Amino acid sequence: MWLTDAQKIGVGLTSFGAFFLLLGVVLFFDGALLALGNVLFICGLTLIIGPKKTFYFFARRQKLRGTICFLGGIVLVFIKWPFVGMLVETLGFLNLFGDFFPVILTFLRQLPFIGNFLSMPFVSHILDRLVGSRPSMV
Repeated sequence: MWLTDAQKIGVGLTSFGAFFLLLGVVLFFDGALLALGNVLFICGLTLIIGPKKTFYFFARRQKLRGTICFLGGIVLVFIKWPFVGMLVETLGFLNLFGDFFPVILTFLRQLPFIGNFLSMPFVSHILDRLVGSRPSMV
């Protein structure tokens, strides 16, 4: 799959956004890092899938609660309530992107070292119940 230049920049922005979000949480919910991470993540996502598809992804009726929580969490981070904002944002993120977790888990199980660990019976059972996926027949 070939990416356009805008999509490559979007992947970089999304990666930096996730890095700044992680760094903001590690540094005791630093509001500036969390706000910067949120802006970079949203801009990167928009560049990866395009503005129209981004709007339709967040505006779907089934995802309305997740969108409100996600954007409300971002607003709370911007108005200097980083801890509460990140909790609300995480709830919205899980609601919005929860459908992708089985796909991500299947991909991680195909990786060399991580896949062996994730395919262990006890770990596999817990993760399958957590993400709501069916056990793979690999």
